Order: sequence, then C-alpha cells, then structure tokens
Amino acid sequence: MVSTKNHPAGRSSSCLRKYRLLFTFGVTVLCVQIYLAHTFFGLDNGRGKSSRLSSGEGDSSQPEEGLPKGLRQLKLPPDKQTNTNKQTLQSQRNRTARIKLDRKSLNFIPVCEVTGREAVSAVTRAQSQACKQRIVNVTCLSQQGLLYPERVQSLCPHSPGFTGTPTSLGCFKDDKTLRILSGYYHIFKGNNSPEHCAYMCLQSGYPYAGTEYSVECFCGMEEPLFTKRLPDSSCNMKCSGNPKQSCGGYLTVNVYWTGIQKFKPQEARNSSLKNEQPVRIAYLLTVNGRASRQVKRLMNILYHPSHLFYIHVDARQDYLYREMLEVERSCKLNNIKIARGEGLRHASIWGGASLLTTLLKSAQQMLAHHNHWDFLVNLSESDFPVKSNNQLVEFLSWNKGMNFVKSHGREVQRFITKQGLDKTFVECEARMWRIGDRKLPNGIQIDGGSDWIALSRDFVEYVANPNPDLLVDSLLKLFKYTLLPAESFFHTVLRNSRFCNTYIDNNLHVTNWKRKLGCKCQYKAVVDWCGCSPNDFKLEDFNRIRNTADRNLFFARKFEPVIDQRIVDKVEEWLYPDRINRTIKAWGYDMYWQSLYHHADLSPLPDDALLTLSYSLARLAFRKLKMNYKDIHLLENTAYFREDRFAGILILAENKDKSFGVSALPRDRVRRVEALVHMRHNFSTNRYWLGKIRSLAVSTDYDQKEQTFRNLAGSMGPYSNPALAYEFDTGVAVPQNISVLWIDPQGRLADINHILLEEMTLVGHVKPQLNEQLTVGTWQLLLVADTLLVTKLNFLVTPLSYWKTKEIDLKKAKEIIDGPSTVYHVTEEMNKKWSNLVRFAMLNEQNKLIDAGDDIDDSIDKLVYEHYDVVEICDADDERTKTKLQKCTEIHWSSLSPDSKAETRNLCQNY
Repeated sequence: MVSTKNHPAGRSSSCLRKYRLLFTFGVTVLCVQIYLAHTFFGLDNGRGKSSRLSSGEGDSSQPEEGLPKGLRQLKLPPDKQTNTNKQTLQSQRNRTARIKLDRKSLNFIPVCEVTGREAVSAVTRAQSQACKQRIVNVTCLSQQGLLYPERVQSLCPHSPGFTGTPTSLGCFKDDKTLRILSGYYHIFKGNNSPEHCAYMCLQSGYPYAGTEYSVECFCGMEEPLFTKRLPDSSCNMKCSGNPKQSCGGYLTVNVYWTGIQKFKPQEARNSSLKNEQPVRIAYLLTVNGRASRQVKRLMNILYHPSHLFYIHVDARQDYLYREMLEVERSCKLNNIKIARGEGLRHASIWGGASLLTTLLKSAQQMLAHHNHWDFLVNLSESDFPVKSNNQLVEFLSWNKGMNFVKSHGREVQRFITKQGLDKTFVECEARMWRIGDRKLPNGIQIDGGSDWIALSRDFVEYVANPNPDLLVDSLLKLFKYTLLPAESFFHTVLRNSRFCNTYIDNNLHVTNWKRKLGCKCQYKAVVDWCGCSPNDFKLEDFNRIRNTADRNLFFARKFEPVIDQRIVDKVEEWLYPDRINRTIKAWGYDMYWQSLYHHADLSPLPDDALLTLSYSLARLAFRKLKMNYKDIHLLENTAYFREDRFAGILILAENKDKSFGVSALPRDRVRRVEALVHMRHNFSTNRYWLGKIRSLAVSTDYDQKEQTFRNLAGSMGPYSNPALAYEFDTGVAVPQNISVLWIDPQGRLADINHILLEEMTLVGHVKPQLNEQLTVGTWQLLLVADTLLVTKLNFLVTPLSYWKTKEIDLKKAKEIIDGPSTVYHVTEEMNKKWSNLVRFAMLNEQNKLIDAGDDIDDSIDKLVYEHYDVVEICDADDERTKTKLQKCTEIHWSSLSPDSKAETRNLCQNY
C-alpha cells in the first residue's frame, strides 16, 4: 500500500493549504494597514488642507514643559512653521484632548471645570493664586460662551453687512483655473452654509461669497459676470452645515452679496487751495526702559508750545518716571503732562492687552486738558522724526478729520491666524497667557497692522468715550482678551463705524523690518506667542531714511543710542542743519549715557549680580583714593558711550565716614566721587588667528535681533545664564568647525559647544548647558579649531554680597561659595578627549577659590579687580571746594557733565 504523504497530489494539496493560510493572513494584515493608513492620513490631510487653505501654513504650536507629572503642555507658539510632521500632528491631537486641572494647587474653588489644554497649562505656570484665579474665571466665561458677543452690527453707512441671510445673486458656472470668486478659499467640511460662508467673507472684507461642492466657500471682490449665470437647479448639492440649503455643485457656485462695498482707503491730500489753519498736535509718548536722555532728546526736537505732550511711563520704571517728572516740572507752560494716579499707569509689556487701556485712558486725559488739539500721534522712546515739525503740521492741516493707520497688507484670515486674533489671552503677572481658541464675532470686518497711529480728535472722542456705543463697547470686550490689541482695535473700529470714510492706509512711520533677525521669539518671557519686532536703524541705513523725503512719512523707528547714536545725529543734522551746527561743538555731543542702576529705584529691583559688582567697583574706587571703603553708599551705575562705542562703566558713590587718614579729598563731610571703569582685556589669541576674530564676549541677556548683549556691565552671578557671542572676519577660512570648551574655576570641563563657520554664519552666539547654579570664580573659555587652540577667554562669575537686593546672610553666602552639588553632563569620553588641552590651558592660571570663612567683600574685590580696572575718578560733590580731583562737571566722561542733546531745563522758556 502506498502512503498518502508520498503521493505528489497529496503533497501538493497540503502545501496549497499552507500557502492559502499564509496568503489569507497576509491579505488581512495588508487590508488593516491600508484602512489605518487611510484613516490616519485622511484625517490629517483634511486638517492640514483646511489649515493650509485658511492660513497658508501649518499649526504653530509646539510642546512645552511645566504641567504636573503625566501631562504635556504647549510651548509658546512660534510666529510661523513651514512644515508639518508626525510629531506636530500628534501634538495637535494631544492639544484637543480634554484634561483636568489639578485643583490641589489652588486655594480657591474654580467656578467651572477647566478642561482646555492651553488653559490648564496657563493656570499651572502662573505663579500667584490671584493670577491663577483670573485665568480660570476668564476661561469659564469663554467655555460658557459669555466672554464675547456672537454678532456685532457694523455702523459704516455704505457697508453695514447683512442680517439674517445674505442676498442671493443666483447660481453661476465656475472654472477650475479661472475662479469667478478668486479672493479667498476655505473648506468647511461639516458646517458650510450661505450664512457661514458669507460671514467669513464679510469678516475678510469681501463683498461677494460663494458656496460650491457642498463644503467649499469662495470669496471675491468682483461681482460675477451675468454671462456665467445658470439656472438655480444647477446648484443642487446640499450644504454640509444645513441640508435644507443648496451649496453649489460640481463647478457650479451659489453667489451672495455680503452687504459691504469693496474697501478703498482714502488718499492723503498733499496740498490745499485755501490757507489752512495750522493744526495742534497731541503727542502721546508711551515710554519704557532707562533711556531717559533719548526721550529728552526726542522732546527737544518735537517741542512746540502749541502742542500737548502726554507721557505715559511704564508702571514698573521708577527711574524713567522720576526723570519725566523733572521734565514736567521744568515746563511752566503746562503743556507737558505725565500720567500719574490710580488706573493711569500700566505695565506696558510686549503684546499686552493693557496697552490698549493705556492708549484709551491717556486719550481721555488728553481730551480733558485745557489745550485744544486736532490730532493725536502716539510715539515711543524708540521713535524719531524724519521730517521737521513744520512739515508735519502742514501735512496734517491739509488732512483734518482723517485718520492715519497702517493695515497689514495681507489676506485677512492669514493675518488673523498670524496675529493670534483667533485665540483668547489673559494678562496678569505682566504676562499674556494663552488659554484657548475663540471665534470672532460675525457681522464686522476685521482689520489691523501697526499700533502707531495718528487719529483725528473727532474719532478719538468717539472711540475713547467713557459711555461707548454698542459697536465700540462690543469691540472693547473682544480686544480686552486679545494679543497686541492696539494693532487691530482702532483699525477695526474705523472700518465698521461712521468714520469708515476717513481711513488712510499710512501710519506716517517708516519701520526698519529685518525679519530674519527680528522674528526670533524674543518675547517668550512675557507672552505665550512668537511675534516679530523691528530692528534698530544704524548709520548704514541713513539712505533709506533720506529716501522718505518725498513720501508722507514723518517718523522712523527704531532708534537706540546704545546700539547706534550716529544715525540719530545724522537724522537731526539732516532735519535741522542750523541747530546741529551749534550743537556739534557743544559739550558731550559725541557721547551718550544710559542709567543701569539708581539707588532710589523701587521697581524693577536691581539684579543681585549687578548690585554686587557695582558695590565692589565703588570700594575699589575709594581704595584707589586711599579712603575708607567700608562705609560707602552706591548711588548710580551708568553705561558710558563715546563716538558710538561702549567706553566703560561709571560708578557714582559716596563715603559717609568722617574719620580717615590721607585722602585726596577734604575731611568732615559726605564725599561723592564718580569712577570710570574699563573691563580688562582678558583673552589671548593664537598668532595664526590674529585679525580673524573681530569680537568675542561672554555675558548675559543676548539680543538676537541686534546681535549684542544687553548686559552692558557684564555682571554675572551664580544664577546667571551666560552665552558666548562671536564675530569672525570675512577672511577666515570656511567652512570650519570650532569647538567651544567651558571650564569652571576648579578646572573641570563644564560643557562643549560646536560652531560651524560658513560665509553666512560668521556672526552668532552659543549657549552652554550648565548647572542651574554656577561655580563662582574665574571661568576659562577655549575656542579650538580641530586640535589647535585658537583663543582663550576669561570671564568672571562673581559671588554675591546681595541676595534679593538685601545684604546676603552667611548661610546663603556659604551655599553660593560652596557651589553646586550636581556634576556636569559632560561624558567621560569627552573629558578624556579634551583633558590635555584643558590641563594646558589651566597651567598658568592661578584661580583663587574663595573660602566661606573669608571676608566676602574682600574676596569679591580681589576677583573683580582681575577683570575690571578703575581708570579715572572725579569729584562729584556739588560744592566748589578745592580738591586734588577734577570736578565731574568739568570732565568729559562723567554722567554729571553737560549734555546739550538731552537738556530740557530751558525747553519751554525758549518760546
């Protein structure tokens, strides 16, 4: 008998069964994968397509840390993102998930269940309970739909919009390549309808809206040709948002009129047939920072007795506020007023909602002033005129009743997305917290662009009325929780009010936009968003300013003397050659002083490292005079610039001790001195690299936009975050790899950065990843090209003699001197690789490690002396006494010497 398994047919049948099972399994797996892929990509493509159609780019959110364990939180959204990847898509899904707020961290009971991811993130990151509660309360109102009006009625006579249903113009034939409504296109997958589409087109300023292929919405400026008209039955597809209505068909579109006219800004008049009465201008100056001398210079060039000057100083800036009060007191004509009193000073953070409040409250104060004015023009400390006062008055006299604002010049829906107008923000703790999405009200056109404006008195009276009409009241509610509200509020009111025919698309400013440098998310510390900021003008930009001579541009921004004072001098010389010829010979013309610290400041609190360094430099100055340096009082620290270069630090201090020995000053009275301090040259370069490194510095507060450090004194303490800024000469060989070695005072390799030098990257900065607490003492920084040591640079991390602006206690001082307990993240392999170079670099270094038992001030002074040099000292006493020191008022570098550019004591007396 023949066995079956040996039969060929049986063997074949058995194999076939096995392959059939494998084939069935494989097909099943393939089908599942296709289904999953279709579901995944279909969903994501739908979202991506809708987003791209709407805004022209992907979602701008990125993950951030800071939520309770187990939760991920959104990062500050960047200004733009060019691609969408799987991680971003996953982040989008995570963001929409409902998550709960950890109530254990709150000392109050939330009025609702906060579930939005962004709101939970904001509450978690906020520091104070008051701020947390404000965020929760606003979020709850938003979740309940009570925060914003759903619809606002336009009051523009010729563009009121529609009520109920938009006016139908019929069904029209469309074309794939030549759309009959070609302005804007969006897909509403589940909620398309004639009303929904028309409201979006109206919001974007389009007179015509069209629904097509059930889910598509088109907007256009021009009415469709009658020749394209089709029978209504040709538009036979049901709307995705309302099956009872038709939304076009395949290449057929239902067209509607949105109730508005095509918007065309007014043209400014450049002449007049009659002799116009000169207008009076009310200047609203919203100023911040410590550049008091630049503000005074701006006042000098703008001042005229017929104008009103209302100055709002950031509520946190004590120094600048005191300086402006002095300007007000010096003017007897009473046309310079400083904002003071409850509710009139605000913290003007970048993008803050309070800036709109500041403008409106200030406008109310200016309207109540007895000086009549015709135009309100707002400026900052960074603005400077590029036309004379007479030219501006003449131009505005020709254009009485007009309103000058600058529109964004892009598609409205894209502007809304980029500007964050579709998000809700809450301002508290001097920060704008993003708490979630929102829907803008229907019925109005949205506009915006620049927050620098020139408004007619009639419009200011309307928009700043304490009892606003329904339109303004509704928009105030909308913009109360909006990022950068002043950049859209006035524009939107103008477009939708009875003043819609007074809109001139020009804010009278030329702005120095260099977006590659200015869009670096530099405001993440104060806002949950990434925005752009203009750059400072420099001397090489003067031709651009001069080319505005024949254009209706009267101001330019930004200007900062600490970045480039030559351009300010050049512009003033160009505008007023007679004045500059007198001034150029005056004392201090080519110099600039900017305050870094003043002893009377209560806000903002000085940095402890700056305070420690300043006191140490004051002691070194009195030591140099062989005076008692133990009982001194630091008065001021000032950055000094000469011929547009940083020229040193000025330390103004007094000694109250009456008992000291040999001294350059007379006895028995308070003695004030001011010292000029230079930073020592603490780096050396390999001879092969001489001339190839233009600048190299380690400090904090690096400004990527201006590519410079804002920490002018170079003060760094144990809790600072240092960075290296570099600029290589164009003659350096590229491409080239540079390694940056950070070595702490104990000779340990702390971190390594890598720089790839190319033609376009010769200027830049790198930040090391160091411990939260730095080891105090002299650090070494090595630049290595391959194995060649290029440069060695020393920088100081000083111990602190002050903690939270008070004299430090011994326990905290010991904690700082003992240093961090954690080790660096540098690997053993990296240490081994660079050990010889590190050892060689440290051979000639005599790092003085501080002992906690030493006198802390003496130890700090020894370290500071190695890095700073007290060059000159002058007598700062007011009394005319004979001393061996030259009087500060008679020495060119002193902050007490005359400064004709910023002199305002006789400002009002000259008229």
